[in-house]
Amino acid sequence: MTSKIIPVEPFDYVIFGGTGDLAQRKLLPALYHRDHDGQLPDDARMIGASRGDLSREDYQKIAHDALREHVSEEHRSEESLQRFLNRLDYVRIDATSDGGWDNLQACLEKSTPGKIRAFYLAVGPTLFGSISERLNRFGLVDDNSRVVIEKPLGRDLDSAQKLNSEVGQYFGEKQVFRIDHYLGKETVQNLLALRFANALFEPLWNSSHIDHVQITVAETVGVGDRVGYYNKSGAMRDMVQNHLMQLLCLVAMEAPASADADSIRDEKLKVLRSLKPIPAENTVRAQYHAGAGPDGKVDGYLNELGEDSDTATFVALKAEVENWRWSGVPFYLRTGKRMAMRMSEIVIQFKPVPYSIFGKDAGAPISNRLVLRLQPDESVKQWIMIKDPGPGGMRLKHLPLDMSFAENFEHRSPDAYERLLLDVIRGNQTLFMRRDEVEEAWKWIDPIFEAWEETSHPVSNYTAGTWGPSQSIALIERDHRTWNDGDQ
Repeated sequence: MTSKIIPVEPFDYVIFGGTGDLAQRKLLPALYHRDHDGQLPDDARMIGASRGDLSREDYQKIAHDALREHVSEEHRSEESLQRFLNRLDYVRIDATSDGGWDNLQACLEKSTPGKIRAFYLAVGPTLFGSISERLNRFGLVDDNSRVVIEKPLGRDLDSAQKLNSEVGQYFGEKQVFRIDHYLGKETVQNLLALRFANALFEPLWNSSHIDHVQITVAETVGVGDRVGYYNKSGAMRDMVQNHLMQLLCLVAMEAPASADADSIRDEKLKVLRSLKPIPAENTVRAQYHAGAGPDGKVDGYLNELGEDSDTATFVALKAEVENWRWSGVPFYLRTGKRMAMRMSEIVIQFKPVPYSIFGKDAGAPISNRLVLRLQPDESVKQWIMIKDPGPGGMRLKHLPLDMSFAENFEHRSPDAYERLLLDVIRGNQTLFMRRDEVEEAWKWIDPIFEAWEETSHPVSNYTAGTWGPSQSIALIERDHRTWNDGDQ
């Protein structure tokens, strides 16, 4: 089975921060894979832009080393590597001054007039406004331009509005692509397919049949060399405000009128506006202490930081959507660093059968559960009750109908960035966040920070290598429910 190749128009992709970690680890490998699969037009170019004093050849060498590290050997060949490297150019530029902008202007003017220009700002958000202003001042913004901006999209509502206004002064909303790579994952998109391309689930997708929803994004890694950035953001700003809330919206949204970008984003916005204000007692925040990581003993967060801090590396919330579909259904969200396993999943827990006709020897029926695993192994599992085969009476067994992407599809499952980077070129904003979505999410998140400050809500502790603090377990178990810790 081969995926259908959908061509894109010729383009120039300018990557600000072109020598940085994101560019080397994600962006260049993603574009390489699209080239390797024959999806890039002949005259597509990628232009790295950063402050380093590099030649084009120097940058191609950096890209070559990055691709050898981050692209598996089975998807590399010297021919495909060289073809991709020949597409690369480099411009030395200072995003905080006018230095080098004339060189970028000259580089882009080599291209055919009317060619699509995408500017990926893989830099800190403090530079978004100054880069946008200079792109406009040096005549590099036109109707065929797009700009891609990464999180964090502000620290609160005020800063998010300021950032959006700075970029929006020079780019129209249709030209701004606020990227959340979680939305590019196959399983996330499959959530839409499961709900709206099947008659099976949608009639059950409501408070009459669903007991609760769990969304977990767990990481085994610590903050590493991002400790300076992370201490200013924490788990709430780094993960909840964007990734987890976007997943919540896709689970809870109503059926859109069509699959176009604004129809879907309109429905997501309605969910954000329906979120009930959350009291401090329905939240947990914590930091990891020294414990075990995948490769042995690891330090605690404060040891890595080198100073005291109340920044949370773990957050758990009990959220509620106040509308007809979801009234009374809790959404339990949690995310953390240094947890027991790397796992991102959505669990739709259905209500139990109202009465079991089977005797005690058969075993108690277990409620049906739909589990969408985003990483590390993308899959969809529907857990159901069946009879254990064999004589001797009725014995019930809880087993999954398992659809693993790796086992059911022969072709490689593309990285999220592969889809998103070319959706920018296509002008398809379906998997990107709209300005009002970002700001509405902050309107719900900001009061949580305020409640923590007003009530002196404590920062709990948890041992690295565990599933988080005991308060997180209590948050869900006081409602007579249990976290799904990756075992089902």
